[in-house]
Amino acid sequence: MNWTPPTGIAALIFDCDGTLADTMPIHYRAWAVMFDRLGIPFSEARFYSLGGMPTSRIFRLLADEHGHIIGDDEIVRLIRAKEALFLETVHDVKPIAPVFAAAKAHRGRMPMAVASGGYRHVVTRTLTAIDAHDWFDAVVCAEDTVLHKPEPDVFLEAARRLNVAPARCLVFEDTDLGVEAGRRAGMHTIDIRIWSGE
Repeated sequence: MNWTPPTGIAALIFDCDGTLADTMPIHYRAWAVMFDRLGIPFSEARFYSLGGMPTSRIFRLLADEHGHIIGDDEIVRLIRAKEALFLETVHDVKPIAPVFAAAKAHRGRMPMAVASGGYRHVVTRTLTAIDAHDWFDAVVCAEDTVLHKPEPDVFLEAARRLNVAPARCLVFEDTDLGVEAGRRAGMHTIDIRIWSGE
């Protein structure tokens, strides 16, 4: 792993699910169970198109599309059930090698943050599963901003907590929503789907 940040980059910001950690297949299985219970079709392609969107928004979006009325209390119950399904197998999560290697090589050498659309307790468990829980100077999650990807707020909050100007931050992302959020934040962005780590 010989990757080094481009000249002028002073901080690295990583998405968690699908970027640092190979969680997306496990998350999809949990989603499939939940939407099957609700009688709502949810294809794998649709799941990946919503990557970076918080769980509550996905439930509301799909429910609205299929004419289901879901109140706030029901949303909370559904979120807890979905996250519990994911956490049952979080110990099986593996890191995504080139991104993990970049983070490992630069921990302690430059400011680093995680900026995720996931909830803090799930992100924390995921980072623990890949032995990276203590690598980051800041972890920004769904609870920390009002607006979510593709809005730039989660990345801007990470930059604020790192005390680094957005233009000097480099974002690692794996979804269209996340890449767009990084662009809107005015940050350099690596789409790991087309990045080899070299």
